[in-house]
Amino acid sequence: MSEVFEGYERQYCEISASLSRKCTGAAALDGELKKQKLAEIRSGVEDAENLIRKMDLEARSLQPSVKAALLAKLREYKSDLNNLKSEVKRITSPNANNASREELLESGMADTLSVSADQRGRLLMSTERLNHSSERIKESRRTMLETEELGVSILQDLHQQRQSLLHAHNALHGVDDNIGKSKKVLTAMSRRMDKNKWIIGAIIFSLVLAILLILYFKLAY
Repeated sequence: MSEVFEGYERQYCEISASLSRKCTGAAALDGELKKQKLAEIRSGVEDAENLIRKMDLEARSLQPSVKAALLAKLREYKSDLNNLKSEVKRITSPNANNASREELLESGMADTLSVSADQRGRLLMSTERLNHSSERIKESRRTMLETEELGVSILQDLHQQRQSLLHAHNALHGVDDNIGKSKKVLTAMSRRMDKNKWIIGAIIFSLVLAILLILYFKLAY
């Protein structure tokens, strides 16, 4: 539902109801008062025609699913406006005066006004129902937007958690690399220590052997 169309629609219903009351009052007037009232009615009819044209342009600019319903309503408003124009013509006819007012009522003027008022009442009820439907649609859209925002927030949280897990994984991988390097260093150091032990043992053995030889020769000679 278009908010622009709804605005034009409310204005038209107000003008239509006002014109109906003015037509009823003008039928009982005469002279200058009647002329003034008819001038007000003609101005109101022009305003109503402008609103009809604006509603038509707005409805035709919308999507087909929405446009069809609005054009159907617009046809009812055009019919209502034609009834008002017919009332104005009868009021402005040369035979229309205070004496002929009762004749006009007897010939169906009152029925026409009553039908027009009933039609406007139905149009107003239809407008209210459409407005309620529009509010429900807006509420559904708000719920969808809130759900979408919640989904985006959840996805962002999941992305941050994934980044944290990847960072932790990389840190653990770095620790594993450091542990591997440390093992290699310790292994090399152990090998060098073993090698040094053999060298020291050989040196000690050589020294002991040399001392024994020296003692042997001294005792022998």
